[in-house]
Amino acid sequence: MDKVTAAREYRMEELAREAGITVRTLRFYRERKLLPPPRREGRIAWYDDHHLARLRTIAALLERGHTLTGIADLTATFESGRDVGELFGVGEDAAPATWSEETPVRLTPEDLADHFAGEVTAENLATALDLGYLATDGEEIVHISRRLLDASAALVREGVPLAAVLQAGREVREHTTAMAEIFATMVRSHLDEDTAGASLQRLRPLAKSVVEAELSMALDRLIRSEKDA
Repeated sequence: MDKVTAAREYRMEELAREAGITVRTLRFYRERKLLPPPRREGRIAWYDDHHLARLRTIAALLERGHTLTGIADLTATFESGRDVGELFGVGEDAAPATWSEETPVRLTPEDLADHFAGEVTAENLATALDLGYLATDGEEIVHISRRLLDASAALVREGVPLAAVLQAGREVREHTTAMAEIFATMVRSHLDEDTAGASLQRLRPLAKSVVEAELSMALDRLIRSEKDA
């Protein structure tokens, strides 16, 4: 039977300490309605990891130059159920980029906490923003790829720290960028330069097949060497 981990709860002073802010700042955020109401037990207010995740996300967005007013608008939008597109004038009919195969994912701070329980730290958020995994559209929080989000969350569930996952992602990006350049150079060298962009788009499944096969064989070699060791 799987062990069920009880959700952690914090008093106001504990939550402020975990988030690296003062109690006065925490009260200010509550007054601005940047945080959902705590659970009350008599006169005691109890906060949980979702509150902590939101505070850390607020800190990361502030570091990126976003304003409290904008973050408050985002919070109100999520909690009222309105489409974020209404807030930023982005209609539902806006066409996705046809050159990308990745599906962006809209996330609330609570969603981040659910995907990466206990791993949503200011440092990890800053790294994800710098890598471009997390982005902001106005004040909206977006993950650039459903596939990367799901894979990262799965690795964290297996016990790999999110910081290690992000570092691996940084290193993998360096290699995949080099591989993409190899493929693009080959296409430009042997096909019509005027239609190189269209050719890259049309032939990208072939490049992906080669990379996937080579990665699979490389993992085969590593697994075999581990078994033989």
